[in-house]
Amino acid sequence: MITVHALAVLAQPVLAGLFLTGDVDAIGVHGLIGSLLILAAMVVIAVALAYVLGGRGRLWILPVAVLLFLADAFQVTAGYARQLELHIPLGVAIVVVSVLLAAWAWTPSAARPRSRR
Repeated sequence: MITVHALAVLAQPVLAGLFLTGDVDAIGVHGLIGSLLILAAMVVIAVALAYVLGGRGRLWILPVAVLLFLADAFQVTAGYARQLELHIPLGVAIVVVSVLLAAWAWTPSAARPRSRR
């Protein structure tokens, strides 16, 4: 699910760029995807929780998933409030974290069970 989230996040700057180049319909899609990202982040939290409680996932996954959800929610709020001084840098941070998390999820390390200490 984090891969779907990351792909949707990567579409956001493209849609914003289309809007800035004159495609006024792109901002509506940008807003819709932004709102759906909050739902996707909730699913990421649920998957991370199941993964961690199942003994496979690293413990750091859950707080990162929660922070990603909170960042998405704050990002949508800032976007609709047209607070671009917050919206743009937060969007960059969300893209970086989402891509890194999705890339990590596809590594062999992510599939290994947690070691018992």
